[in-house]
Amino acid sequence: MISDDTPIVLEAQHITKHFPGVVANDDVSLHLRQGEILALLGENGAGKSTLMNILYGLYHQDAGEIWVRGVPQRIASPYEAIKLGIGMVHQHFQLVPVMTVAENVMLGAEMTRLGFFLDISQAVKHIQAISRQYGLVVDPHALVANLPVGTQQRVEIVKALYRHADILILDEPTAVLTPQESAELFQIMRSLTRQQKSIIFITHKLGEVLTVADRIIVLRGGHVVGETTPSATTQSQLAAMMVGREVLLRVQKKPAQPGAVVLETRGLCVLDDRQRMAVDGVDLQVRAGEILGIAGVQGNGQTELVAALTGLRVPVAGSITVNGHEVAGATPRRISELGVAHIPEDRQREGLVTSYPLIDNAVLEMYYQPPFARGVRVDQPAKLGHTQRLVAEFDVRTPNIYVAANALSGGNQQKFIVAREFSRPINVLIAAQPTRGIDVGSIEFIHQQIVRKRDEGMAVLLVSAELDEIIALSDRIAVMYRGKFVALLDAATVNREQLGLLMAGGV
Repeated sequence: MISDDTPIVLEAQHITKHFPGVVANDDVSLHLRQGEILALLGENGAGKSTLMNILYGLYHQDAGEIWVRGVPQRIASPYEAIKLGIGMVHQHFQLVPVMTVAENVMLGAEMTRLGFFLDISQAVKHIQAISRQYGLVVDPHALVANLPVGTQQRVEIVKALYRHADILILDEPTAVLTPQESAELFQIMRSLTRQQKSIIFITHKLGEVLTVADRIIVLRGGHVVGETTPSATTQSQLAAMMVGREVLLRVQKKPAQPGAVVLETRGLCVLDDRQRMAVDGVDLQVRAGEILGIAGVQGNGQTELVAALTGLRVPVAGSITVNGHEVAGATPRRISELGVAHIPEDRQREGLVTSYPLIDNAVLEMYYQPPFARGVRVDQPAKLGHTQRLVAEFDVRTPNIYVAANALSGGNQQKFIVAREFSRPINVLIAAQPTRGIDVGSIEFIHQQIVRKRDEGMAVLLVSAELDEIIALSDRIAVMYRGKFVALLDAATVNREQLGLLMAGGV
């Protein structure tokens, strides 16, 4: 039980941090007690990640102090943070895919024999001991590239514990996890706190906060605007505190008025990266004016299906038609020109050129077309006006439109991609995890935009690991299991238990 007498292990006092044109943190104070899970909530751009990066030594504050176990500290680098027992698991994992789990975990903290020979066997034993102690099941010899996302998450936590961290910062740890993987992570977090580890948990998912947190702090516009506990609040109250207004947590939509088939596949077969059949003879039809949701546990072929539909992967069999045009094996540009918009599940690898400024990312699919091109010349004023409209209409928090895309928070990167895809003439929207890692206000806005596009006659294919999102947005739901569609359901009558059973391969 956490009480006022429980020792404080980490404290931030009056932290302020400026970036050009932005005050990311403005006089922020918080504390973390031993064995506590402190949830940090806030909109995209509220300053959560900036504050955590200061505590981990990636940034240095302009003003304020950090105290660790009652002693003031100047944390100049992650190395200094690690020496103080602070570990951070980033939203985008810091793992080398071609290396094993053991090699990743010991990287930078290598064990040696005779002074210079790597002692991997000792590292393996240490990893196995950590796995047993904290319930973090990982195979030290497995290649990271072959691990599912939930297991990679565990590897990141093991990596921090291997370095003797007893204060863990988890930045959006469930953003890429399935509901089952998230539940496993919460069990691990509770196991850690029972052994006197302390955790700062950053998330946008209000239900998770109420499930796992001991205390909740809310940031808005770089300020702390509230502190509460799960027993003293509700999801609606937390959402209002985050956004500064009442938020609709339920999707409001009228019954669909489906029209002609716009997107269709027949007998579609697609291989994954290991040349195994990931999509196995799938037939689907998406009609104008409807949202077809695809439900399934991550890794059952959804990623490969979307890649084939958008030209990022060539099918080995079957057909794909868009408005009657065969596009199986066509280039992404050809499919885009037929009016297909794509919100990818991995925004950094497939949605943005992260080193490019926003003004260039805004026209990635249209830079060669009018009004952005006049022959071989680029029309800069047209690009400027277009990008400014996207940023304003979709409330993308950025100092200016010339910063690189990787300077934005993950949620603002996502909003920018949605803004770009919705800004051109389209008749099909393929949305894979469209609200992953974004706050409740942005989720409400994007859901409204998707429903509005449906009502305007667009065909929408929605792929999401969030069951609530699938049920709330979809008109029909296809359940995908081991590369096949095992059921097609009416979203108006489906229930979570039935859906969960089908996703797990039940009947």
